[in-house]
Amino acid sequence: MTDRIAEVVRNTKETQIRVHVNLDGSGSAKLSTGIGFFDHMLDQIARHALVDLDIEALGDLHIDGHHTVEDVGITLGQAVTKAVGEKVGLRRYGQAYVPLDEALSRVVIDFSGRPGLHMNVPFKSGMIGGFDSQLAFEFFQGFANHAFVTLHIDNLKGENAHHQCETVFKAFARALRMALEIDPRAGGTIPSTKGSL
Repeated sequence: MTDRIAEVVRNTKETQIRVHVNLDGSGSAKLSTGIGFFDHMLDQIARHALVDLDIEALGDLHIDGHHTVEDVGITLGQAVTKAVGEKVGLRRYGQAYVPLDEALSRVVIDFSGRPGLHMNVPFKSGMIGGFDSQLAFEFFQGFANHAFVTLHIDNLKGENAHHQCETVFKAFARALRMALEIDPRAGGTIPSTKGSL
């Protein structure tokens, strides 16, 4: 199997972002987005998906975190697409339920080649530290559109917005880990009756 490693640089008038990803890593993370809670969530992705992430982002945080969070999602999606390649032998589907105290979230992902986000997370607070909870949607929208995945995200229970958000990111990571695994029974085929994804 070839190394599933990629780096993508995205520069706009609003953000300058570099993402390096190793899909077969150990969960290490080097993160610098300027938004502490967002770095914490990206760390959850690395740790629980067992991917190595190196993300540097300089954004217009004097306005707000919107462009930075959205563009990190876009760039990470592009890097995952580049690293995953033709999807030969991929499990393709992944799903996970993750609890944290009173909160419980479910995430289901399909490397379908058809981008789509269906997200139902009724956050109990607008802000989590310095992170606007609405930006979780923008991150996952950017990722889904550029990783070409179908992504269903549901927070089933939760009273604390930090817990809600953390269960979402951890469940996403666990689902991503499952979907990205190489299936030893697949025999090096593409997991679709169409023959392509």
